[in-house]
Amino acid sequence: MVVSIKGFLISLIILALIGAAVVVAGSQWLLQQPLKGLQQPLLLEVERGTHTRSILTKLNEQNLIADISLAYFASRLWRQGERIQAGVYQLQPGISLQQLWSKLKRGEQYQFQVTLVEGQTFAQWLHRLQQQPYLQVTTRGLSEAELLAAVTGTDTFRSMEGLLAPDTYSYQAYTDDILLLRQAYQEQQRLLDKYWRERDPELPYTSPYEMLIMASIIEKETGHTGERPLVSSVFVNRLKLGMRLQSDPTTIYGIPDFDGNLTRAHLREQTAYNTYRISGLPPTPIAMPGAASIRATAHPATSDYLYFVADGSGGHVFSKTLEEHNRAVNRYQRKQTNP
Repeated sequence: MVVSIKGFLISLIILALIGAAVVVAGSQWLLQQPLKGLQQPLLLEVERGTHTRSILTKLNEQNLIADISLAYFASRLWRQGERIQAGVYQLQPGISLQQLWSKLKRGEQYQFQVTLVEGQTFAQWLHRLQQQPYLQVTTRGLSEAELLAAVTGTDTFRSMEGLLAPDTYSYQAYTDDILLLRQAYQEQQRLLDKYWRERDPELPYTSPYEMLIMASIIEKETGHTGERPLVSSVFVNRLKLGMRLQSDPTTIYGIPDFDGNLTRAHLREQTAYNTYRISGLPPTPIAMPGAASIRATAHPATSDYLYFVADGSGGHVFSKTLEEHNRAVNRYQRKQTNP
């Protein structure tokens, strides 16, 4: 009888051990299975103070796990879902619950991206930032002086125009937009300092800021990288001869609510940016110039050109004399009028 009881107890222990092993193995298997039904990347927002069960509930609502209690038991058994960091995370197809817990523990948040395009204005950039998901917009309602102080930390500049480097910037959810603008400002200053130190001798610019103003004009005049040094040479030649720049983009920048139609009346209007009426450079940049335009400003081509006109295909025709220029204008204006 004693032997039978002893054998029975041993059998129970063995069964218990087998059962425990099955539970352990099954829970580990459950944690390693890909989340079901995840066919494309999905963003998961984890608020501060979120617990394991709350996340599992979110996954269940998305039909990514079948049973909250089983997933919770498996996670707790293997000490998963601890020390979760708040943020927004991307779930890729094939990710397992175990991989998800690891991602949340390490704080591997999704990196959002925003591309700030060369040639656009600061106003256009602000509008772009205000449309970005999960970006904290703190610039809305700030004055120009407040923006300059927040981004540059100085009172040196009159305008935010031109001070930011066009690029693709990454950020985590809840990032302050001012931080992105500071990053862009620091990069633009780095580029400007580099090219100012390396600039060709005898350029008609007295400061890096003047070179930045010219770079913004070149950026608006042509989108062809190969043309930028030639455009730069035209403006350098004009400045050295005391000729006005006569740049349409500068004039347009000074027209409030410009409707896209530049008229002779606009060209006659006296504004700080109308380079048909003022000598030298306008008071500020007129757009955000990229590195290629800053480089072209620091290293213009060597030429005798004083004029250029759009050829209707995205490029320009360059001329040395007004007579040549007028012929080019007539030729290409007729071409555009009568294609």
